[in-house]
Amino acid sequence: MRWNSEERAFAVEAYFSSGCSVVATQRAFRNRFNLAPLAPVPDRKSIVTWVTTFRQTASATKRRTGVPRPVRSRENIEAVRGSMLRSPRRSARKHASALGLSDRSVRRILRDDLHFHAYKMAIVQELTERDFNSRMNASMKPIFIYVGRLTNKTCATGLTPTLDNCIKGLCIHPKSKVWCAISSAGIIGPWFFEENEVTVTVNSDRYVNMLQNFFFPRLEELDLGDTWFQQDGATAHTSRASMAVLREHFPERLISIRGDLEWPARSPDLSPCDFFLWGFLKSLVYVNRPRTLQDLKTNIEEEIANITPAMLTRVMTNARYRFTQCMENEGRHLTDLIFKTM
Repeated sequence: MRWNSEERAFAVEAYFSSGCSVVATQRAFRNRFNLAPLAPVPDRKSIVTWVTTFRQTASATKRRTGVPRPVRSRENIEAVRGSMLRSPRRSARKHASALGLSDRSVRRILRDDLHFHAYKMAIVQELTERDFNSRMNASMKPIFIYVGRLTNKTCATGLTPTLDNCIKGLCIHPKSKVWCAISSAGIIGPWFFEENEVTVTVNSDRYVNMLQNFFFPRLEELDLGDTWFQQDGATAHTSRASMAVLREHFPERLISIRGDLEWPARSPDLSPCDFFLWGFLKSLVYVNRPRTLQDLKTNIEEEIANITPAMLTRVMTNARYRFTQCMENEGRHLTDLIFKTM
C-alpha cells in the first residue's frame, strides 16, 4: 500500500514520541487517521525505513539528489545516431551497452526520434526482366492476390480472396505439416496433416480431403463472397483431382499452374504469407522450447488464435502499400526493403 507524505511524517513523529515502539506507533497511527479496526496500517519494515530515511535526509520521503539528466537529450540522440551509422549491423542492445544507456531508451530514440526501423536480412532469388513484367501485371490487377513460396520449411498453398485475404500452408517443423488460412476477416486453421497422430506426406488425396472437409466449410462460415484461391506448383496441389475440385469451387478464380491467373515467382516481398505470417509464427512457437510434437502443435494453435483482427488489418494495409510501390518501381524489389540476392 502507498502512504502519502503526511502519513509518513506522522509515523516518524509517533515513533520517536513513543520511545521507538513500533506497536505504539501503529496504534497512534490508527487513532490519528480514524482507521477501522481491521484497516491496514504501516508495517514494521515501512516504519523503520521511514525513520532511517529521516535520520539520513531529515525527510521521511526519499529524494533524488542533483538535476536528472534527460535520457532522450540531443546529445544522446546524436550519440545513438552516430553509433548506428558506424555499426548498422550491431544490435540495439549492444549499442546501448557501448553508450551506457538502457536498451529501452536506445530503442525509443531509434523509433521516436530518429525514425529508424529494425530490419532482418532476407536471402531471395534475383529477379529477371520477365519477373518485372509479371510483378507489374499482378500489382495492377483490381484485386490483391498473394502467394507463398515452396522451401523445405514452407508449403505454399492457399486462398487469395478479394482485397484483404490470403491463405498459406506452413510446414513449421520437419515432423509437423501445418496448413492455415489468413485473412483480414479471420484465420482458418491450423490443419495438421496426420493419420493416427502420425505426420504424413501431403499427397493429392489428403490435400483434397483437407479442402473438402475442413477448408471449404470454414470458408463458407466467413462469408467472404467471391474469393480467389492461390497455390504453388507442388504435385499434390496441381494433380488432376485437386485441380478439378478447386476449379469447381473457384470458377475462373484459380491462381496456379494452368490456372486462371499466374502469380510472379520469386516475390515473397509481395506476399503477406511470406513477409508476415511465417516469420511471425516462427518467432513465437519456439520461445518456450517445446520438447514434444504435441507441445509444438499446442503453441501453433495458441499463437494463431492470438492473432487479432487489428493485426491482420495492418498486414493487409502493408500489402497494399507494397503493391503500389512495386508498380512505382516498375516491378523491381521494393525500395525500402534490403535484399541480398543470390
